Amino acid sequence: MNIQQLYEFCLSKKAVTEHFPFDEDTLVFKVGGKMFCLTSLKEWEKGTPALNLKCDPERAEELRAEYDAINPGFHMSKTHWNTVDFNNDVSDKMMCELINHSYDLVYKSLTKKLREEIEKEAE
Repeated sequence: MNIQQLYEFCLSKKAVTEHFPFDEDTLVFKVGGKMFCLTSLKEWEKGTPALNLKCDPERAEELRAEYDAINPGFHMSKTHWNTVDFNNDVSDKMMCELINHSYDLVYKSLTKKLREEIEKEAE
């Protein structure tokens, strides 16, 4: 997966927006105003890309034990976020599953009213 594929994959999801809330380097994807995926553009340019993704705490521990490329979230809550390095032992298919999991967790945490508004807009 390259940065363009990541970009298109994330933006293909319902109600996703892109932002640079911290600086010009950190690309953040949000749903309903809440972050689900963060990445450094400079790290992509250097060839060491990684994503910060929200994760169920129990699953996060399992994934960290199973994959060398999955570690506690860098600059994030270590309980609820993982940093996933690309070009290591995580396949593109698994990376997509992890992005989907992060999106789903955040989407489900939105208020019922906001989820209903998003559903209406998607129709």
